[in-house]
Amino acid sequence: MDQSITFDLDLIRRYDQSGPRYTSYPTAVEFHPGFTADTYAEACRNSNASGRALSLYFHIPFCDTVCFYCACNKIATKDRSLAQPYLERVYRELALQGALFDRSRRVEQLHWGGGTPTFISHDQMVELMEQTRKHFTLADDDSGEFSIEIDPREATPETIALLRRIGFNRMSLGVQDFDPRVQEAVNRIQAEADTMAVLGAARDQGFRSISIDLIYGLPFQTVESFDETLARVIDCGPDRLSVFNYAHLPERFKPQRRINPEDLPRPEVKLDILQATIERLTSSGYVYIGMDHFARPNDELALAQRDGTLYRNFQGYSTHAHCDLVGIGVTSIGMVGSTYAQNERTIDEYHAAIDAGRLAVFRGVGLSRDDEIRRDVITRLICHFHLPFAAVEERWGLRFADYFAADLARLEPMIADGLIAVDGEGIDVLPRGRLLIRNICMAFDAYLANKEGPVGFSKVI
Repeated sequence: MDQSITFDLDLIRRYDQSGPRYTSYPTAVEFHPGFTADTYAEACRNSNASGRALSLYFHIPFCDTVCFYCACNKIATKDRSLAQPYLERVYRELALQGALFDRSRRVEQLHWGGGTPTFISHDQMVELMEQTRKHFTLADDDSGEFSIEIDPREATPETIALLRRIGFNRMSLGVQDFDPRVQEAVNRIQAEADTMAVLGAARDQGFRSISIDLIYGLPFQTVESFDETLARVIDCGPDRLSVFNYAHLPERFKPQRRINPEDLPRPEVKLDILQATIERLTSSGYVYIGMDHFARPNDELALAQRDGTLYRNFQGYSTHAHCDLVGIGVTSIGMVGSTYAQNERTIDEYHAAIDAGRLAVFRGVGLSRDDEIRRDVITRLICHFHLPFAAVEERWGLRFADYFAADLARLEPMIADGLIAVDGEGIDVLPRGRLLIRNICMAFDAYLANKEGPVGFSKVI
């Protein structure tokens, strides 16, 4: 598979619009309260007939300090005592959720996200994993993919050793930028030495995969300054990198109001940073997976993309397409069968639901047949940059050219611009179209086609 990428500045400027990231289809804006906790429970019980493996996501919402760029659902606090009451509810939710699934269904993937998962104490980490094993059957270390998001300011080598001992074998490290001026502007002061200490400990403890998260478009960043951060990160040899575009939306995310918009790089500088980043990473041996993600050619994500098994969900790209995803904790989203379900978005509402002895699901959506077909198409495009018509036709019993006639017509300008090639066999996303994969997927989004006015998504670049 050709995993190359071409940076075409003119095309990027012309196609730089707002659009979904397609961690789900339909996207979360289509979730509704008519999908209840009872609806979700029925879907879970019905899914047992499939025997599919499970993936668990835990949301730990607490952070010691707030990073001004952050758009995550979090609670910034110095009060560590808030964690235990929350975890007690998580344990009760684990019991409620675990009762819905057959114990024969192994958990092959597990992820702690946030917030800052390492906000909780070592004893609480042990207890949370013990409670998880009490209610679900976890795969062994050789076959399970158990990952955690790490803030290097909140972890020591002892923390990393503990995490490995209780079952974690993958981690992602939040770095964002090593430049002290940038760090100060976004209230994330993080010594490079702290990051390197955690990374070294992870390698010593035998973590199988290490990913580093960076953000471009932050205050005071330049091509030269960000390239320095990249060079230092590449020297560490992470297996994967996520290089996210900072979306400045202070009207939606209150912490961002503390960022001076005049300090942000101009749009043309931001594009220059992106171009330089792509060139630096690809010349250093990384391949572009898609949607801000890069990996070494022998990494599981790159291998899955080449053999056609890569998948995408709320945690990003994944190699576990066959799993039902169970969301645990405040605001978590699960995907079971042909449904999506989301837990309450505030901690008070989440606590109230669990205290009442019920699941915390407050909204979701059941997919129609058309939703499932379009999800299949969008997933193939965003994961593999290739869409064979015959595979879709065989799976869904349709004629692609007829079913998607209007969608194919929307692709005509992209064909003319060299983003994609379309023939009787399928669609190939060309190297110059891969950065604009969201635009291409949007042509198959039936919900966007029926919307008028702003849709509330971030810019595609």
